[in-house]
Amino acid sequence: MELVDELTQFVETLVTEKTGNNLTFVQKVILRESLAETQKTYTQIAQEIRYSETYIKQLVAPKLWQLLSSFLGEKVNKTNCRSLLEYKWRSASSLVGGVADMATGIISSPVSPHSLESPEGQVPLSSSLYIERDCIEQSTYEEILHAGAFIRIKAPRRMGKTSLMVRILDYATRQNYDTVRLNLQSAGSPVLRSIDKFLRWFCVFISKKLDIEPQLDLYWDEDIGPLVSSTLYFEDYLLNQIDRPLVLALDELNQIFEYPAVAKDFLALLRSWHEESKDASMWQKLRFILIHSTDIYIPLETYQSPFNVGLAIELPRLTPAQVEHLARLQGLNLNGQTLTQMMELSNGFPYLVRCALYHSLRYGVELPVLLREARESGGIYQNYLRSQWQKLQREPTLLRGIEQILETRVTHLEIETSAKLWGLGLVCWQDDRYQLSCGLYQAYFQRLLSQPATSRGNLL
Repeated sequence: MELVDELTQFVETLVTEKTGNNLTFVQKVILRESLAETQKTYTQIAQEIRYSETYIKQLVAPKLWQLLSSFLGEKVNKTNCRSLLEYKWRSASSLVGGVADMATGIISSPVSPHSLESPEGQVPLSSSLYIERDCIEQSTYEEILHAGAFIRIKAPRRMGKTSLMVRILDYATRQNYDTVRLNLQSAGSPVLRSIDKFLRWFCVFISKKLDIEPQLDLYWDEDIGPLVSSTLYFEDYLLNQIDRPLVLALDELNQIFEYPAVAKDFLALLRSWHEESKDASMWQKLRFILIHSTDIYIPLETYQSPFNVGLAIELPRLTPAQVEHLARLQGLNLNGQTLTQMMELSNGFPYLVRCALYHSLRYGVELPVLLREARESGGIYQNYLRSQWQKLQREPTLLRGIEQILETRVTHLEIETSAKLWGLGLVCWQDDRYQLSCGLYQAYFQRLLSQPATSRGNLL
């Protein structure tokens, strides 16, 4: 075992014997990084574990060094902790014949960060940690083979929509299809404010991804408008340039919902292209995957909406069995109590589960410790929860919706409010009422909103 592991276990045992408590997750990270030869700064530590720099530098670290100083009878700080603890550890080892027994029940030898997959972003195609859910993948693979296929994937943020999308695209590629992935967040506000600018950007982007020289000037005619111009561009130019199916994956489609006039025209256009595929062989080459995290709250006629055609996929949360399987894939065996705690806290939201498993393995901290700290103070989710809170503050109606849910048995919310809260993954419909979607959110917002508005900054 490396020296850093030995010293960390020595300190953990010492703290447990003296106080009856274990080191917290943050304390353990600070200790390990201070013991390492690289000697990361508090700023670097905060960035890596996504905690507030102020919280680490002014609260956790000083208390940790003060605690160790009181136990060891010498002043301990970030600079001298390695040399001082090594001396104390070797002295103790020589007296008791080693410290192996002192670490019973504590996770040792944390996994190298280079061998772990970050919980942020999509699960890589090469990953063994992707969890298939109830044959959803197979149904999408079968659907994309159909002429004019139209797949709609809806789920709250960080549920795995993009991870599923890239697997459908990979499957399509293996069928020798052309594929283009387009994230609408890359369009930017100036483009999204005008349907003409947006459709020109859309057509140019796809052309370049297909290595086809854009020829918009030959097809764009202000007299017939951008909707007809873009349709002619696809029909007479783009689709004529390819001799195999083309799969267009539109990620973050809800980005366009913030621009109602543009959204209404574009969504109706997608529906019209899908209808063309029923009769025109040229349009049968075009297949769509739409990814969005909220319901659309822009009124559309039934015949204009793309959300009532094709294959609808709504990603479910992970089941206890799937969570247990995901942990086992990473070498963790969850006992019944720990699994129950995980489900109560996360309700099977993939990001929350992946984040807990990652930090447990990365820093050698037992899951029950991480889960308890998360419920009490936000713990490893502190920055993530803060970002959710900031989104609510920017839209007072959403914050009021959360307050109502915590205060009463809410059976009705404004359509736009409920759509956005669901899209953020914060609420669900259960037992004939709106509820916060997991124990983590319940504990966090209950704690935050119970405080006077002037004091809430101290809890963030």
